[in-house]
Amino acid sequence: MVSTAPEILVDARDLEPPEPMEKIMQTLTLLRAGQSIRLLLHREPFPLYPLLAERGYHHLTRMKADGSYVILIHPADATPGENA
Repeated sequence: MVSTAPEILVDARDLEPPEPMEKIMQTLTLLRAGQSIRLLLHREPFPLYPLLAERGYHHLTRMKADGSYVILIHPADATPGENA
């Protein structure tokens, strides 16, 4: 089933590498116009950033007070949400 919500949540905090990367790459194929992905992780995914850029996506990364990360991923031609 394909989500039509404006944002797809991917909570990968309990996954071990390379599962978060695999899950994001799979989720990117599900994105529709106007959608973004909110990725939750316990570590910053530095290897993910160049892969996103190569595929035409931008990201906004924010470290939360508990040390976890929220990464908002959106197509390069879209305006991201404000609450990364």
